[in-house]
Amino acid sequence: MQQSVGVEIRSPAAAADTPVKLESETARRMAEAATTFVAALTPAQRAKTLFAVDDEERQNWHYIPRARQGLSFKEMDASQMQLAHALISSGLSRRGYAKAVTIMSLEKVLGELEGTGRRLVRDPELYYVTIFGTPGDSAPWGWRVEGHHVSLNFLVVEGERIAPAPNFYGANPARVPQGDLAGLRVLAAEEDLARRLLKALDPQQRHRVLLSPDAPSDILTRAERHAKVDSPAGLAAAGMRDEQRRLLWHLVQEYVTRMPEDVADTRLNRIEKEGTAHIHFAWAGAPQPGGPHYYRLQGPSFLVEYDNTQNDANHIHTVWRDLTGDWGEDLLAGHYERSHH
Repeated sequence: MQQSVGVEIRSPAAAADTPVKLESETARRMAEAATTFVAALTPAQRAKTLFAVDDEERQNWHYIPRARQGLSFKEMDASQMQLAHALISSGLSRRGYAKAVTIMSLEKVLGELEGTGRRLVRDPELYYVTIFGTPGDSAPWGWRVEGHHVSLNFLVVEGERIAPAPNFYGANPARVPQGDLAGLRVLAAEEDLARRLLKALDPQQRHRVLLSPDAPSDILTRAERHAKVDSPAGLAAAGMRDEQRRLLWHLVQEYVTRMPEDVADTRLNRIEKEGTAHIHFAWAGAPQPGGPHYYRLQGPSFLVEYDNTQNDANHIHTVWRDLTGDWGEDLLAGHYERSHH
């Protein structure tokens, strides 16, 4: 999975002429997949899977190997697993789904690399599905699939608006060192595109981009329910040349297009209308491949963090946060205001 190909680089100037798309088609697929999945569960399994949409559990997220609320794949039969995967697929693009399931499969690889006597259980079936509210209802509802290095969180409002964040993908190992999958890099594009952008900068630009010679040990926002961010740091796209701006936009697209086309287009349209010139790129740590490194992308409404420092810089964490609408809070506010009136 090297860098993305065939991803359209659209002109920010054309954003004003692009109509805002609703996400009704993906919302419909999500509702159908969730309803079918729930219908296939036993009463005991439903009790573990279903929560109210306003339950605090909806924002109780993480990306470490720990027990979760919800129903794990280990507790499902083969048919239920297939339906759970249909749900995951409904909320992701083909490439996004492939990355997510490959990350899950890395648990087996990681277990083999760590060997016997390891402290943590590495199991590709310890990923949990949770449904919040009633799928397809006119009222807001949501769902989550989460486990080690994958956290997919969605809220659907009025059947036509989707909040797809926080969205977390990680990879350990970032590059599989041995075995049948030796050389596999699930999140290759997330690293390689950023390195291409860093390399394309001139010395003065790179001086503005580099925050520190040392990379932080993890993404700075960790698993906070609400991302707390400072003013954007690094170099803004306004200070880049055309080719550099294209590389920056490619990198943004790599994260956004984990989602289905209609959901991704909504995000990209909003970013363009806010002004791509305001997107900042910042880097910390080693500029050369193989060393610990970190970068972030920050625009008026979004934050991307990438960190590869652990396990001798062979362990990646990436996250997309919506600074104005994580957990769909902006969509919920609009929904309840319309309902009130």
